Amino acid sequence: MQTPSTTSELPLPIPTFSLYGEHQGWPTPDLIHCESIAERSRLHDWRIHPHRHSDLSHLLLLTSGEVELELEGKRLSCQAPLMILVPALSVHGFTFSPGIQGHILTLAAPLLVHLRRELPDASRVWTRAGATPLGTGGKRLVGLMDHIDAEYRRPARDRSVLLDALTKALTVEAARAATPPSQRISGVKPDPGHVHLQRYQALVEQRFRQHPRVSELATEITVSAAHLNALCRRLTGRGAQALMHERVLLEAKRELTYTNLTIAQVADGLGFSEPAYFSRFFKRLTGCSPKDFRQRQQRAAPPPGA
Repeated sequence: MQTPSTTSELPLPIPTFSLYGEHQGWPTPDLIHCESIAERSRLHDWRIHPHRHSDLSHLLLLTSGEVELELEGKRLSCQAPLMILVPALSVHGFTFSPGIQGHILTLAAPLLVHLRRELPDASRVWTRAGATPLGTGGKRLVGLMDHIDAEYRRPARDRSVLLDALTKALTVEAARAATPPSQRISGVKPDPGHVHLQRYQALVEQRFRQHPRVSELATEITVSAAHLNALCRRLTGRGAQALMHERVLLEAKRELTYTNLTIAQVADGLGFSEPAYFSRFFKRLTGCSPKDFRQRQQRAAPPPGA
């Protein structure tokens, strides 16, 4: 049962996190993060204060328990079984009943771009904030989420391929189950800076290998570089150049982890004129060299045939 009501004005500024309570970058080379809802919420006494993410979107599946959901200035009192969708930049908070059961799947912006190309219709579900009670069809969603959670935690052969397929399947099932338009939360005007930030992130996704100047992208968005940098800092806590560097670093981590490319080949593919420049860039942002990072990832990988 959903009971919408207007919540009190949220305190400002709204914090922006990578994952709730974390100010560091994306924790793994993966473009998804999956965990049980209880894993993080019990650390915060079951209360997740209102916050937002600049480039992450959530899908929560609750199988038992209750939640007070704050989403874009509205409050919903909900009971499981329930699906909650939280798009990037949406202000959201939760108060869960102790012992809540379920999972939260988080997708990074590059994976959402991929889903929009592969599933142009179904992927729209990731842009629609709302909570949807689940009927019998929810069993398929829960089964897919359980499979994703198990695969995410076990670095087995062809893990990324299977996670990609499972995420697509979950997206299709979520789109089928999602709240009808007439019942979605609406009437909240988005921050006008969101549009500029989303356009900047899309341009970064297209061109990060070419290392474009922030001023060039700002011109395409029809804002000044100073204004773009200011809104990036306001909405994400990082400057425009830092967001560009984070995307290059994420791709570097993925290629060092999941491909057999040499470090020189990774550097060249990411637009660095010399491997030494890439190594300095990588170490400055991570504290370790590309070679050391790759060796750590290899030590954590399962043995052949696993």
